[in-house]
Amino acid sequence: MIVIVGYIASALLAISLMTSNSIRFRWLNIAGCVFFIAYGVLINAFPVMLANSILLCINIYQTIKLYTFKESFSLVPFEMGDRFIQQFLQFYRADINSFFPDFNFYQSGNNISFAVLRDLVISNIFVARLEADGHAFVEINYTVASYRDYKVGRFIFEKEKEYLMAQGIKHIVYEKVHNRNHVNFIKVMGFTQQLLNGKDCWVKSL
Repeated sequence: MIVIVGYIASALLAISLMTSNSIRFRWLNIAGCVFFIAYGVLINAFPVMLANSILLCINIYQTIKLYTFKESFSLVPFEMGDRFIQQFLQFYRADINSFFPDFNFYQSGNNISFAVLRDLVISNIFVARLEADGHAFVEINYTVASYRDYKVGRFIFEKEKEYLMAQGIKHIVYEKVHNRNHVNFIKVMGFTQQLLNGKDCWVKSL
C-alpha cells in the first residue's frame, strides 16, 4: 500500500512534465506533491515531507498567479490567403489534423474567419461557414496546445458574443468532432447535442 502511494506520486509528476498546458502542469504537480507528502508521512521520512511541502506551496502560489494574471485578448479578422495565417496553419498542421482532419488549408468557403491574439501571440484560429439562417458551421476552431485553458473559448463565445451576432450568427455548429479532448472543450463552452438537418451535431445558441 505504501509503495503504491509513492508510485502514484512519481507518475503524477512524470505526467506533468509531458503536458504543455501550464495550468494542467501545476495541478498535476500539486497532486504529485500531496501524494509525496503522504508517502513521506507513511515512511516517516521528514526530508521528503519538507521538500514536497515547499514545492506544494510554490505550486499553489504559481497556480494562483496563473488564474489571476491579466492577459490581453484581441480578435483579428483575416482572409484565408493571408501568408502569415498560412504559415501558422502549416506549422501546426499535424496537431490541427488530429482535431480538424477535414479542414482544407488553402480553400475554404467560409464567411467568417479570425485569429485570437493572446498578449499579441496567435493562440487560436477560427473559421466557419455561415448559412442564411444564422447557423455558423465550424470548419476549424484550433487553439495552440499551451493555451488550452478555456480562456480563449470564453473570449470567443462570451466576450466577443456581440461581434459574432453582428456577423449574422445565431448558432455555432460542429457537424463532426474528431477528438475526445475537443468534446470536453465544447461541453464546457455550453454546446449541446442536437439533431440538425438529419445529423447529430453540437450546437451553441448565442
